[in-house]
Amino acid sequence: MSMIRDLRAVVRPSRVSLRKDSGAYDTTRDPATPSAVVDCAVYREGRRLESDQPLTPHQAMRQVRRDGGFVWIGLHEPTEAEFAGIASDFGLHPLAVEDAVQAHQRPKLERYDDSLFTVFKTIHYVEHDELTANSEVVETGEVMCFTGRDFFITVRHGGQGSLRALRHRLQDDPELLAKGPSAVLHAIADHVVDGYIAVADAVQDDIDEVETEVFSPGRKGTPRGTDASRIYQLKREVLEFKRAVSPLLRPMQLLSERPMRLIDPDIQKYFRDVADHVARVHEQVIGFDELLNSILQANLAQASVAQNEDMRKITSWAAIIAVPTMVCGVYGMNFDYMPETHWKYGYPVIMSITVVICLGIHRTLKRNGWL
Repeated sequence: MSMIRDLRAVVRPSRVSLRKDSGAYDTTRDPATPSAVVDCAVYREGRRLESDQPLTPHQAMRQVRRDGGFVWIGLHEPTEAEFAGIASDFGLHPLAVEDAVQAHQRPKLERYDDSLFTVFKTIHYVEHDELTANSEVVETGEVMCFTGRDFFITVRHGGQGSLRALRHRLQDDPELLAKGPSAVLHAIADHVVDGYIAVADAVQDDIDEVETEVFSPGRKGTPRGTDASRIYQLKREVLEFKRAVSPLLRPMQLLSERPMRLIDPDIQKYFRDVADHVARVHEQVIGFDELLNSILQANLAQASVAQNEDMRKITSWAAIIAVPTMVCGVYGMNFDYMPETHWKYGYPVIMSITVVICLGIHRTLKRNGWL
């Protein structure tokens, strides 16, 4: 069981902060590899067999069928023509092949006669100095895995989720690789889900920042709010994150609970840990969505309150101005018989009364919080 105890040590180094280390997302294709095949290797007893010339998938398949072991083939965005020969050699189901070539699939687990087809959505946090209405917070990719008795094929789409570093870590642990393709499937699942955890932590920071801005004091100690479009954009990005995490719950539960002949029983136990982490991230993402709904509603409520405050002030000043307007309107009429029109002190008295009334209205409105 020592080899199984080392399983965490092999896959856990992939859990790094996406804010600090972008190396986990190496998006370049090997210049020496002109085709979609990024790497192709045969593993026997947990060790990679070296060869003078790079193996083609067909050569690797023939070698494995003749001498044992398993082959791990990595592809990046293959075309239908590039993948057709591999699909034929390894007997992959046409429906799974179609999904792997076309991409844009939701996370899932499908069982065929001699293989498992698994789809993972990879998530990468996009660094930004300031969250704006057009900021891209998360970027997605796809990793599709074909798991067979003596083969493991990965098909990547998008610029994220390189598995080169993970392959090297697994090769450093021959006892683990000796468990076969199911050990690789677990390592990839754990690697992808660890990326979810790092992204969730980064998104939490963005939400905290927006929440602080919404409820931070503005003028006269009242919340100053923020641009609603920024909150809405962050909510859209969280929804993209949710689409990657939520559908993966059921596949991880199946891999951890239901016996499968292509999954080593010792490895299957560790899928429970992956399933727990997916459930945890799923709960976080659901919480993010609900929290952003509350923040958006609070921001809109603050905007409504601010508008009401402005309307109250406008109304208050209109009420004050109405008094001299009325007095001036009355005494501006061309009537011969107007009270006090020929009185020596009529003008200062009328003006004084007008000022007193305006000051009284102003004081009353201010005491009631309208000004």
